Amino acid sequence: MPGISARGLSHEGRRQLAVNLTRVLALYRSILDAYIIEFFTDNLWDTLPCSWQEALDGLNPPQLATMLLGMPGEGEVVRYRSVWPLTLLALKSTACALAFTRTPGFQTTSEFLENPSQSSRLTAPFRKHVRPKKQHEIRRLGEGHLSRFMALGLGLMVKSIEGDQRLVERAQRLDQELLQALEKEEKRNPQVVQTSPRHSPHHVVRWVDPTALCEELLLPLENPCQGRARLLLTGLHACGDLSVALLRHFCCPEVVALASVGCCYMKLSDPGGYPLSQWVAGLPGYELPYRLREGACHALEEYAERLQKAGPGLRTHCYRAALETVIRRARPELRRPGVQGIPRVHELKIEEYVQRGLQRVGLDPQLPLNLAALQAHQAQENRVVAFFSLALLLAPLVETLILLDRLLYLQEQGFHAELLPIFSPELSPRNLVLVATKMPLGQALSILETEDS
Repeated sequence: MPGISARGLSHEGRRQLAVNLTRVLALYRSILDAYIIEFFTDNLWDTLPCSWQEALDGLNPPQLATMLLGMPGEGEVVRYRSVWPLTLLALKSTACALAFTRTPGFQTTSEFLENPSQSSRLTAPFRKHVRPKKQHEIRRLGEGHLSRFMALGLGLMVKSIEGDQRLVERAQRLDQELLQALEKEEKRNPQVVQTSPRHSPHHVVRWVDPTALCEELLLPLENPCQGRARLLLTGLHACGDLSVALLRHFCCPEVVALASVGCCYMKLSDPGGYPLSQWVAGLPGYELPYRLREGACHALEEYAERLQKAGPGLRTHCYRAALETVIRRARPELRRPGVQGIPRVHELKIEEYVQRGLQRVGLDPQLPLNLAALQAHQAQENRVVAFFSLALLLAPLVETLILLDRLLYLQEQGFHAELLPIFSPELSPRNLVLVATKMPLGQALSILETEDS
């Protein structure tokens, strides 16, 4: 999906982008605020302009992927079956023009060409216990798996902070397992022996407070030869406020660089986690409530692929929205209850799904059902998919504003920051890495190259 590059924007350009984003998000707040499970209870389809309804009604999933999301199938030519209203075309163009590009400047097709579950860029010991998505991420960015690769694969001194003792113990077991595998490999292939000593990651059990500095995080693993220790803070999909904590720790003199990929924006403290910059906080309409931040975490490329395949799994939202009507009729005060995953939804008749769903939320599964009403809801499946696609089209704008706020915050502190798409979005939807240094990035890279030589 095309977009705008953060690297091509001046500081004033980034400020103006924030202004534009808040204005656009305010215009379409009703779509972003909506819960798709309330499609029928809140009559969401009729909240759209009539001209939009006419343009979108009847489109099948592949047509929505191609015409609305702008993600046609391979070799497919975009052809509109009717003249779309200018307001809908403007929304589509604006969503593409104002979102940070998620297309990295590299090709990844060959990485999993031979085996879809094994990255060709990692040796077998580093692939063990690691899903393909994470294999791609740690090789590109290089926490358990990331710190292990940086320490045992790249020979760096690494400190890993984790709040759960059980996860730390498991990480230590995996460290030892990997060390043994590497030693066996070196015995079989002496030519691949690593010349520098290997150090397992140093694991620390500690919760990182996003509002206060953590001294344990900043203590060096070894005494620096000269002057202060120089630390790189790295977070691969640092959840919620952990991304904010990394940004605040960046002000410490020991830290010279930051590389952070965030996720789970809905878990940001409100207030505290957003906004961080004075500029965004001063804009009218800057607020991003939970629903908007949660929507920004959806995988747009993955959903477009599902639309192109037009599989029966797309009906899940429609079924869940129909279930909500039954729940509200039985218990009007019970709204949007969590329904644990129901296996093989696409194989169930809608009434079977509703019965299982009622049981999951503690209601009588034998409640009398209006089958005609349920079937009428099911007949609107493509409308449900179309409305959800509209929300997904806007979701990257929310993510862009959150990440732009972080860029502006660092710049307000006098630091140099860029935002780069580093992963393949098809493999890793949260693929924008925030990179920051305390000197111009070009100068920092020159220093590193000089030291390496």
